[in-house]
Amino acid sequence: MKVLVTGGAGFLGDLLVRRLLASPLELDGRPAEEIHEVVVADLVAPRDDVVRDRRVRALAGELADTVAAAGDVDAVFHLAGVVSGAAEADFDLGMRTNLDGTRRVLEAARAQAEPPVLVFTSSLAVFGADPAIGPVGVVTDDTLPRPQSSYGVQKFIGEQLVADFTRKGFVRGRSVRLMTVSVRPGAPNAAASSFLSGIIREPIAGTRAECPVAPDTPVAVSSPRRTVDGIVAAASVSTTRWGSRTAMNLPALTTTPRAMAFALDRVTGEPLSDLIDWTDDGAIGAIVGSWPAEFVTTRASALGLAPEASYDDIVRAYLADRQTPAPH
Repeated sequence: MKVLVTGGAGFLGDLLVRRLLASPLELDGRPAEEIHEVVVADLVAPRDDVVRDRRVRALAGELADTVAAAGDVDAVFHLAGVVSGAAEADFDLGMRTNLDGTRRVLEAARAQAEPPVLVFTSSLAVFGADPAIGPVGVVTDDTLPRPQSSYGVQKFIGEQLVADFTRKGFVRGRSVRLMTVSVRPGAPNAAASSFLSGIIREPIAGTRAECPVAPDTPVAVSSPRRTVDGIVAAASVSTTRWGSRTAMNLPALTTTPRAMAFALDRVTGEPLSDLIDWTDDGAIGAIVGSWPAEFVTTRASALGLAPEASYDDIVRAYLADRQTPAPH
């Protein structure tokens, strides 16, 4: 089996690539098969230990070029994209990457002799508080998306393209809407939700962090592990079991920055939340505040997917992963 992962050198892409290399993959309901090649496409090269795996072919460059060079594959995991804050700040960049880039990936899949399974990672940002209607409330599998940011609009259009290419038989597409992933290791990124990792990651590292929204702002989060579980499950299930071409919401844990800070102190046994500076950034607050925080994910539950039981568990998992020596 040959698999393409766009954005494969990023945080989630790296976790996904490692998961694919670690065990055989069930694809579209078929028995699990060994993966003989993982094509990792990104603007930068993957980590050294990933590249050293003989099954990995790294393609660094623009998305259109790397996807064309990948050749025919059995499955595509399309993770590449510009994050929310960056897409809002640079409209043209977001459109080129999140919209035009997704279409290029779909067209490359369409050109294959056999339609591949294609998993597109969308976002909870497709939902938003429409000023004329009000808050979203609890989101179910049938809630109408009303994106209130350029990023959300671009992701929602991507979902519709995947659905239509699937309807036409060009791909076997499955779109999954990711929750905010916390805790992400490494440096902060340009996502509006980046602080939801920073307020845990930075205090644990002994440095100060900013929370730019009100402490009791409801947010929907998912651990890195559970997020990758959802992405892999989307590729693994049969088309019949997947069901509707509509994007599937992945499970969410509803919490608040204040509750996250309490969990940080409980798990570490230290008052690390003292290192959090509670500030007010109107631009970030407007974006994050427009996102829903409560989800009922019946479709995902039917596939055996569930969120972490508590944010304490997410902090514990981050600490465990942090203590594992990073590969070189």
